[in-house]
Amino acid sequence: MSTAAAEPLPVDPARPGRFAGKGVCYDLARIIESMNRRFQDVVRIELARIGVEDLSAVQVLMLMHIGNEELSVRDLLERGNYLGSNASYNLKHLVESGYVDRAACARDRRTARLKLSPQGLRLVEELRRLEAVRSEAMIRTDSDAQDFEATYRTLRRLERAWCDLIRYDSASLEWGNGDAP
Repeated sequence: MSTAAAEPLPVDPARPGRFAGKGVCYDLARIIESMNRRFQDVVRIELARIGVEDLSAVQVLMLMHIGNEELSVRDLLERGNYLGSNASYNLKHLVESGYVDRAACARDRRTARLKLSPQGLRLVEELRRLEAVRSEAMIRTDSDAQDFEATYRTLRRLERAWCDLIRYDSASLEWGNGDAP
């Protein structure tokens, strides 16, 4: 795990108080991808701690995305960062292992509906409990909570901006208030 201090954003000399956004999006994407890998490592550690040896971190994240809902396969795939054939393999494993119940949709028999089995629900509840313990350790003060909230809001805005760019092929990213993150 890296303990290096975060580098400050480069400041744009033509716009005091605003950062120079050159290369920041690529660096953000790299950091986000690295964080995803580290989070999967954390999930693997938690799985080992509770004695679950038949699931991968990606499969657990699929369970977490399903949660208490009943989803179509398409909805699940849109929520997560899964590759096509790997997603099919992982879903098949989750069904065969008894963590997910899969049934044909009543309206369209070609569409599968997914929901957690009681075994899947128990695992997700235990992982959420462990997540709460980890969160309490990381967020100890009001300032910590504010930092996490600001980070969350910024990442969500970035996600929406990138989705809009893809969806509408817009040349400019809208941040709501005209300010860059």
